[in-house]
Amino acid sequence: MESSRAVRRRVRRSPRRPLLYAALASVAVVGATAAGTVYVKAQAHSGSGAVSSAATPSASGSPATTTQEAAVAEPVVDLDARLADAMKSVGVTGEQKVSAAVLDLGSGDSAVHGDGAFDTASIVKVDILAALLLRHQEAGTRLSAQEKAYATTMIENSDNASASALWDVIGRAAGLDAANAKLGLTGTEGGDGALWGLTQTTAADQLTLLQQVFGDDSELSGASRSYLQGLMGQVEADQRWGVSAAGDRSGWALKNGWLPRSTTGLWDVNSIGRVTVDGHAYLVAVLSNGSSTQAKGISLVEAAAKAAVSVFTGADTSVSASANATGVAAR
Repeated sequence: MESSRAVRRRVRRSPRRPLLYAALASVAVVGATAAGTVYVKAQAHSGSGAVSSAATPSASGSPATTTQEAAVAEPVVDLDARLADAMKSVGVTGEQKVSAAVLDLGSGDSAVHGDGAFDTASIVKVDILAALLLRHQEAGTRLSAQEKAYATTMIENSDNASASALWDVIGRAAGLDAANAKLGLTGTEGGDGALWGLTQTTAADQLTLLQQVFGDDSELSGASRSYLQGLMGQVEADQRWGVSAAGDRSGWALKNGWLPRSTTGLWDVNSIGRVTVDGHAYLVAVLSNGSSTQAKGISLVEAAAKAAVSVFTGADTSVSASANATGVAAR
């Protein structure tokens, strides 16, 4: 989908508090002598070795009845800084710009790199369906057969006509923005008129949306989340690129977006979803613009996704991913 004019709005970006790893040591009494000397053990969160000590006798010569053990803690890790370092391996050339966000579903820890708003292209289709499902939840109704048909082709095939139909059903930008206020997206603004593909968003907001789809603490019901997850896990074969490159292909669910801008001749290429590495799940969002070809945009997105997941897995990301889809229409 494309417009004869670019839509560039200033988008408010919510402040983020960096998430840090910090272990809290636990202190437990493990034994005592008949004379009253207490032995304690401090065990760090990381599983490091235990430390035992006996209480120091008092000045009167009697042993103390209690003792305080120094806390053992892991070094604090700034995940945003770690992601910034990992992103240095991503080859950004020419006018390319990229932003990435990642969340470990197990721990809830996350990191974001890059700022500013990007065109959504077709990744907004996940947001459109989330908004529709939320409307039905609040009304106590279910998707109609026609809405289900639109939803399936919109997500699995990235069909634009279906997206336009559901965009109208939710009330276009006003409806999307109202739903996003409930879902916790603060830096996303719906596109003008029928131009859903020019909705503006941030990587941090897309991570929030993914948490609503894949997390337990969500405004969406379990049935709504399962429905959306199922569609994202069945996208057609030629659209299984993007964040899936960062996983082991055993449990991906994604939605991609790609859009050549007539105003610049350059490509927007985005990818959001869940990936699995060695049985561990991560949510990943990568937004990009300024690529001279779609293939270069895909390569950039895949390399950024790998760098994002490496924050938690420690994988080597020195070699950029290669694109595996080219020459398809704007979606």
